[in-house]
Amino acid sequence: MSLATPNKIRRLQRKLYLKAKEEPEFRFYLLYDKVYRDDILAHAWALARHNRGAAGVDGVTFGDIEAQGLQQWLSGLGEELRQETYKPSAVRRVMIPKPGGGERPLGIPTIRDRVVQTAAKLVLEPIFEADFEPCAYGYRPGRSALDAVKEVHETLREGYTDVVDADLSGYFDTIPHTELMRSVARRVVDRRMLRLVKLFLKAPVQSEDGQGRRRMTGGKGSKRGCPQGGVLSPLLSNIYMHRFLRAWRLYGKGEQFKARIVNYADDFVILSRGHAAEALAWTRAVMDAIGLTLNEDKTNLVAAGKDTFDFLGYTFGPAHSRRTGRLYQSHRPSAKSVARIKQRVRAALRPGNMQPWPVVMAHLNRILRGWVSYFRLGARSLAWRAVQNYVLERVRAFLRRRHKVTTHGNRRFTADRIFGELGVLQLSMLKVAAI
Repeated sequence: MSLATPNKIRRLQRKLYLKAKEEPEFRFYLLYDKVYRDDILAHAWALARHNRGAAGVDGVTFGDIEAQGLQQWLSGLGEELRQETYKPSAVRRVMIPKPGGGERPLGIPTIRDRVVQTAAKLVLEPIFEADFEPCAYGYRPGRSALDAVKEVHETLREGYTDVVDADLSGYFDTIPHTELMRSVARRVVDRRMLRLVKLFLKAPVQSEDGQGRRRMTGGKGSKRGCPQGGVLSPLLSNIYMHRFLRAWRLYGKGEQFKARIVNYADDFVILSRGHAAEALAWTRAVMDAIGLTLNEDKTNLVAAGKDTFDFLGYTFGPAHSRRTGRLYQSHRPSAKSVARIKQRVRAALRPGNMQPWPVVMAHLNRILRGWVSYFRLGARSLAWRAVQNYVLERVRAFLRRRHKVTTHGNRRFTADRIFGELGVLQLSMLKVAAI
């Protein structure tokens, strides 16, 4: 099944987008019947299948569904939606490590719920995409984190070097349901569609404690939160963040503070010419008004003409040119990003890894290609070299252990052999355009 959006669905999305773009006050009242259309459910399945992911609380896998008969399963799901008897299952919560330490909750819906959320997103996204601000880059078609990185760098070069480096406290977990539904209802008045969105927000969350005992939280009584991991959650989070970005534009804060915002999901920076403190005070007040909270420990004012700040894995700020010695506005992979890729390399080459070398090498190369593909902007050479040297060191240690070599292995496992015969990706030889 092709992942390309079928023409019939694409035409529907285009029609919804143009209507929303041409009439900013128009509210859509016939949407729900599109969610259970056969072609939309089939395409939603294809997208969910492609993204793979673990099973939810019911333990049902993609293979299980295909074994029982996909068409019958999709027809049954469509009938539940049509009769309005569909109800989401609980979301399985797992904890994943955060890059800066600690853990982040991730919600894993069942495959059945992922397909329905994907179908709802196919219908809703074009409508809200017509409204979103140009400064918002997260989870949007045709936009990426690298686009946001480029925008920050260009804005700094234009002299907007007084920066609010902002951080929201638990954004996804603190979005207020009532206010979020009001934001959705600004565009959608279809009662059944609003009910479906609310069902996902109110789905209970199943977690396990250290002893494997299950605990159920959330449900109908929950008033906040948009589970990370849900297919619809990124769109809903963008809809709520739009309240802040829209207020910034409507109240003329860009002109007042001589500033620009660059936003990616719950991360944003405000780049100003001399008014960062005022912009921060206004931002703090607005966030409080819409039920969100700035993390004061991680929100800082930065004079980017002298100091640096990190955003989306990159470090921005002044650096000395190695060629001329002059200061210039630089962006480069952050120290934390380099440390994280080293952790992943170390994990891939852990002593207990008994997989055949071609399997280990292929996994390691996928990690390196992904990292280099993202960190290909700016002054990257020093970071790339540091990662490459670390890879050489860890691969040599891994092979030395595997082959019980008692020396350091420098002669047997030379750099030429590791990056040649043994097939490890050599970062310094990569052409960015080819990645």
